[in-house]
Amino acid sequence: MKAILRTGYGSPDVLEINEIEKPQLGDDLVLVRVHASSINAQEWRLMRGRPYLARPMMGGLLRPKDTRLGVDLAGTVEAVGKDVTEFKPGDKVFGMRWGAFAEYVTGTEKAFVHKPANVSFEQAAAVPVAALTALQGLRDKGGIRPGHKVLVNGAGGGVGTFAVQVAKYFGAEVTAVTRTGSMELARSLGADHVIDYSKEDFTKSGIIYDLIFDLGGTHPMSAVLRVLQPSGTLVLAGSVAKGLLGPLAMPIKSTLMKPFVKKKMVFFIAERKKEDLLTLKELLETGRIKSVIDRTYPFSQVAEAVGYVEQGQVRGKVVITIP
Repeated sequence: MKAILRTGYGSPDVLEINEIEKPQLGDDLVLVRVHASSINAQEWRLMRGRPYLARPMMGGLLRPKDTRLGVDLAGTVEAVGKDVTEFKPGDKVFGMRWGAFAEYVTGTEKAFVHKPANVSFEQAAAVPVAALTALQGLRDKGGIRPGHKVLVNGAGGGVGTFAVQVAKYFGAEVTAVTRTGSMELARSLGADHVIDYSKEDFTKSGIIYDLIFDLGGTHPMSAVLRVLQPSGTLVLAGSVAKGLLGPLAMPIKSTLMKPFVKKKMVFFIAERKKEDLLTLKELLETGRIKSVIDRTYPFSQVAEAVGYVEQGQVRGKVVITIP
């Protein structure tokens, strides 16, 4: 089968289409023919091998040992093992499996849920990592409640577009912070207030929030905490930092600050949970959330697609189609 592999660390030129062995079907596994996958920030960071300090965790100091990429996917079940009861060949599914930039993946039943009939493969593939981050960050880490004043910093990106919708689903009053070109998008997703970060600094507005969902790490944490209620929560779920520490700077800073800060700060990375994928499936089916797709690229242009995501100007998600 065909798959996108990294020939090393570096620019998008290190991404190439290669022929690799089709995954074997075990008794408890589901074989899925991938129709679409989406790109997250982790893909370009793994491609670059940045931050350098994280390379041992990436599987190799000088070269990646596991050269595959991709997590989000949507496709059709091609075969199932004898112990699988939830799925059958022909079922349309979406979910998360490492190596999703490929024609086929295998996984246990926990990795997939049925795709809603009212969304396309491309729309479904845009959901898993981004929407799980929004759901778990706001609900589980942020303790969101109806009537809460919630600020989403970085509301125009993949996680941010889902975060605005999820916060509205939970009955919050949502303020979206984004760039000029994404302001109307944020309003269309339900944001009650929209701040253009190029013209206004939300940390100086004087408005106090119950929950701040920070996806950019664009402001000093001390400034962000000033506009948070004493009983509120700052959820740190992403960073645009590209320095020596890259996105590691945020959890390190928050850990160092915690002993000196009375307000609640939480840094987290989304977990794959079947029950949460089922929740997202229901929200998609009922129209409570939708995928925002900036661009769609064919499989042959994955390198270009990852390079575009790396630029940091994506509105919503970038999706790859696999013919």
